[in-house]
Formats: sequence, C-alpha cells, structure tokens
Amino acid sequence: MPDWETYQATPIIECQDALVPVSVSKRIAVYPAYYKMNVANSIPECHVRSQVFERLLQAASLLPDDIQLVVLDGWRPFSVQQYLFDTLVNLIRHANEGMTAEEVELEARNLVSPPSTDPSAPSPHLTGGSVDVTLADMDGRFLDMGTLFDEANPLSWSCALEQKSCNAEELQARDNRRLLFNVMRQAGFTNLPSEWWHYDFGNQLWAYNSGADNAIYGATSLPGIEKLWQKQLKSHPQPI
Repeated sequence: MPDWETYQATPIIECQDALVPVSVSKRIAVYPAYYKMNVANSIPECHVRSQVFERLLQAASLLPDDIQLVVLDGWRPFSVQQYLFDTLVNLIRHANEGMTAEEVELEARNLVSPPSTDPSAPSPHLTGGSVDVTLADMDGRFLDMGTLFDEANPLSWSCALEQKSCNAEELQARDNRRLLFNVMRQAGFTNLPSEWWHYDFGNQLWAYNSGADNAIYGATSLPGIEKLWQKQLKSHPQPI
C-alpha cells in the first residue's frame, strides 16, 4: 500500500485534460456499477480524462479477441466518495468494536479513499485519473476475478491469489487478474495493491507508484452548460 502522507505530498501540475465519456467507444464496455447499485448521486456514465481514455483503448487492444475490457467507474462525484467511505467506516466500526478510530480508518482505506477536495490532495477518483475495470467475454459474461468488484475481502488484494494454494477455479481467476494487470500496465497504468480492479494514470497515486516527479491531474468536475457558456463567452463575446 502507498504511504498515504508521502503520496498526498506529490505535487500536481494540472494539464487541463478534459473528462470524456467512455461509453461512446465500441471497443470498451461500460457498466456504471454504483449507478446500477442505486448509490445516491451516482451517475449513469463513466467519465475519465482524455489521456486515460486513450490508454484504456490501448489496453483493450491488447486483450485476446474473445475478451473485452469493462469499465465500472471512473470520475466520481465527491458526494459518492463521501457516502462510500462513511458507510464502510461505520460497518467496520460496528463489526470490530475493539478497533480505535485510527485503525478503522486505516482498514477502510484499503477499499475506499477518504473523501477530499483539498486541491493539494484530492481523492483519486475525483481527478478522473482513476478507473475501476474488469473483464468479460464478448457475450457480456463477467470473467471470474476471484472476488466481486468492491468486495470487502482480503482476496480482493491484487496479489492475493499469487500467495495461496489455489484450486482450479481460483487458478482461472488468478490468470484473469494477471491478464488484466498486464494489459493495463502495458498501457501505462499503475495498480492499487489492495484492489485488483483499481488502476491509475496521471493522478498522485500514479505518480507515487510510477516514480513520476509530479501528477498531471488534480480534482476536476463535469462541465455543466453554465461553465461551458462562460468559457465560450469569455473567448468569443457574442450571442450563441
């Protein structure tokens, strides 16, 4: 796991890459998991920064012809991040009454980053540089990855199936994880060790894990029509 204080101290030099919708691609499947689970304020699309999108296309092109890349989440509203973290903290606290508040938070961080809009240390998904992915066959059947997406289980760690004696089913899940890891790494992403599905490019986690001098993505938001018009009128002050 990253040293949280060190990674959050990584400087950010924002490159202003736009957020783009992933579902417009015919080469990548999109299943907005939190929206499908009716999480409040979640959205029915997965958005990522434009360079992340290009690298997802690259990763998808490296897969065998009978397997497709599926994006489960990308840019995440702050309110969704807050809900996920608070919910997990409360569940861990009630299940482990002997834990201190610090221990509960550290345990929760293995699955959900604390919500933060701090310009110097935003939550990874708030940057548009984090993406949650899995694999499926071409008929839409999700491949076995050993655990479900977002499953609060020690086996959700990326290397968990590398460190145990596996039965035949687990060996297949291990191989599926290896395939996902290898194509995502070849496309320039880094992986969060505690989550086989979580990959980063351009944000502080990516910079920390890749050895880059700085991140290129800070916190961002979807451009509403008001912001779009403001930008257009500033550049071209005439009626639209």
